[in-house]
Amino acid sequence: MANATNVRVRFCPSPTGNPHVGLVRTALFNWAYARHHGGTLVFRIEDTDAARDSEESYEQLLDSMRWLGFDWDEGPEVGGPHAPYRQSQRMDIYRDIAEKLLAGGYAYPCYCTTEELDQRREAARAAGKPSGYDGHCRDLSAEQKQAYEAEGRSHIVRFRMPDEATTFTDLVRGDITVQAENVTDYGIVRANGAPLYTLVNPVDDALMEITHVLRGEDLLSSTPRQIALYKALIALGVAKEIPAFGHLPYVMGEGNKKLSKRDPQASLNVYRERGFLPEGLLNYLSLLGWSLSADQDIFTADEMIAAFDVADVNPNPARFDLKKCEAINADHIRLLDVKDFAERCAPWLKAPFAPWAPESFDQDKWDAIAPHAQTRIKVLSEITDNVDFLFLPEPVFDEASWTKAMKEGSDALLRTAREKLAAADWSSAESLKEAVLAAGEAHGLKLGKAQAPVRVAVTGRTVGLPLFESLEILGKDVTLARVDAALAKLTA
Repeated sequence: MANATNVRVRFCPSPTGNPHVGLVRTALFNWAYARHHGGTLVFRIEDTDAARDSEESYEQLLDSMRWLGFDWDEGPEVGGPHAPYRQSQRMDIYRDIAEKLLAGGYAYPCYCTTEELDQRREAARAAGKPSGYDGHCRDLSAEQKQAYEAEGRSHIVRFRMPDEATTFTDLVRGDITVQAENVTDYGIVRANGAPLYTLVNPVDDALMEITHVLRGEDLLSSTPRQIALYKALIALGVAKEIPAFGHLPYVMGEGNKKLSKRDPQASLNVYRERGFLPEGLLNYLSLLGWSLSADQDIFTADEMIAAFDVADVNPNPARFDLKKCEAINADHIRLLDVKDFAERCAPWLKAPFAPWAPESFDQDKWDAIAPHAQTRIKVLSEITDNVDFLFLPEPVFDEASWTKAMKEGSDALLRTAREKLAAADWSSAESLKEAVLAAGEAHGLKLGKAQAPVRVAVTGRTVGLPLFESLEILGKDVTLARVDAALAKLTA
């Protein structure tokens, strides 16, 4: 099998629905492995299922790859020596290979009907025997084939599995042996002549000279079949070698069940829409089965590439933890240059996310508040609620926050705070802090208790960005007017 020289790996999704985070993790490990070894990443589209594949999903896949920062060396929009890279454009190739397999005796026509197969499987189960395909059509004579044809039966094409066990070394799981009775002859071409995944995937890997197949654990059971097919393709002069296989651990969701496309947290689009950084999301996904070191969870893609080895991947299932994903994303937000951070927030500072009128947005205020916002948010979409008090004519009161902050005596505290703030130096956040502190002391309150009514009066919420820097940016006149409005509401 292949070694780690001249590495050629592939990422070959089907364009069905929104990209899945498990799919992204597979793409990431292949990309990192290729880049670590100075190899080639082939991006191939497996779009032979006309009923489920769509052009919209195809475009989403390309857009997602670009957003994540993945570059590929061969594939759509790039081309390469093994084009085309969409399976729907390679049907003649598969037909030719199927004919060669039939002619070489590596495959055969199977005329069994679905009903016949079901009956024989049930009988096998009842007898306590394996219920896979029983080889009924394996050695049909020319006369038997003609008789089936005369009946008007259609046939599929089955690959003839060898009679011996299959042993291979999985890059993640070590040595694996599968006995022959557990892997029966399987279909590679449908009755209508359409090739199946079981044929097209290994054929493309062979023709594109893929050296390492890194894919999900759910495909582990198909590996003995594919190794047998590779051996046939090598004998036919189609393939050069059998690739090395590495099967990545399942990504588990709630209740320790495998994360499926139907799970709300599975879709990549959910994370894009919430404002996860590609850097943060990829950092977290890399931890689902791999780690840079025991004491370092936060790292860049370049650091991952420098260290990544598929042999270090843990074969045990990895649980997707949304809170940890958010925490890692927050760390990556902090690592951004403040100008970069401010630019990445731009989509959430305008329609349809922003509740303020476009003309109310003040670039100078945003530039001033951005460094403070950068230290507080976990995802970029949180920026809208955190800064809306700067751009709306009046704060949006969270009634729960109002009730929590405006306790008995809050009106007296706010009057004193207004007086102190009116006399404060508004060019200094520290001066504003001292003003509120003094107001609190006048009423026997520490700063934390004293600033809560002021924060809600001015921003509408009990939690948010650093208060005194926010007041300084908002300005004296607006701040005092909002305190007055809160007092009026309290005494109404």
